[in-house]
Amino acid sequence: MIQRHGLFVVAGLFLCVQAFAADPNAPTFTDPEQAGIDYEIQGEYVGHMPTSEGDIEIGVQIIALGDGKFRSVGLIGGLPGAGWRRGSEVRVFDGERVDNVAKFTVNDGDHRVEVDGKTLKVFVGNSVVAEFKKTNRQSPTLGAKPPAGAIVLFDGSSVEGWENGQLIEGDLLGATNCATKEKFGDHTLHVEFRTPFMPNSRGQARGNSGVYVQSRYEVQVLDSFGLEGKSNECGGIYSVSEPSTNMCLPPLAWQTYDIDFTAARYDDQGKKTKNGRITVKHNGVVIHNNVELTQGTPGRHPEGPESDALFLQDHGNPVAFRNIWIAPK
Repeated sequence: MIQRHGLFVVAGLFLCVQAFAADPNAPTFTDPEQAGIDYEIQGEYVGHMPTSEGDIEIGVQIIALGDGKFRSVGLIGGLPGAGWRRGSEVRVFDGERVDNVAKFTVNDGDHRVEVDGKTLKVFVGNSVVAEFKKTNRQSPTLGAKPPAGAIVLFDGSSVEGWENGQLIEGDLLGATNCATKEKFGDHTLHVEFRTPFMPNSRGQARGNSGVYVQSRYEVQVLDSFGLEGKSNECGGIYSVSEPSTNMCLPPLAWQTYDIDFTAARYDDQGKKTKNGRITVKHNGVVIHNNVELTQGTPGRHPEGPESDALFLQDHGNPVAFRNIWIAPK
């Protein structure tokens, strides 16, 4: 193992935030201006660490856990989708905020990390050995325009095309167990979503919703920022397939799913003869590549031969959607 100023020496380690139910009265924010200092500190930082083999790029995801508590996830090679790959080296440390700075002690006190919301500094003694800058990534498909022949399902002006659709914040679509009135077979789909900032909540209680393709196959929506990337986390096809990379951005950042879907095939007697398939890009990165959908997802409709609606799940959290369109094949 290469000593890298003592910070990243364990290959393959990944500790995720534990999944347990949160207090229903835990703080929830949908406006960054109201979210406070912990939200300002949380986010992604990128920089280089000197090693005996030269400088290496490192991405760090700082997760706010409420009441001034934080978790730091260090990713050798860069951020997910920008250098780091599943199975690469990871180190996780817990820390807490002192005044307006989150502080982490690592390697038995030999090193410390301080994060102020703009810069992450790595100290050895009183010397700064590395400095990382905060980055606010955006999906390259954010604001994507519908192609010719596409059907605009939501543009912020009306929920007329939705059953149980509700406008929130003036021009956003709420996660209210709403479904399109129109039904679809094979199609491509673009949808943009925003999870709330719920620092005291954990796991499935933290920004939970779901995009149910054809009302049958859920692409999970969740604040999974900094987690490992399971089938029940953001980008997962629930109970079917884990994302190849956890591309979840911090809460309150707008994110995108771009989905290519081929429906299951059935014979004249209603027997399934071929499973459906799906390709999913999360924030512009392919996280499921032509995955076979061997089963449907609980919570909406069972598999079947008929076309069906796009469904957005209500899981009790104020998840918001915008710019939704479908291009039938």
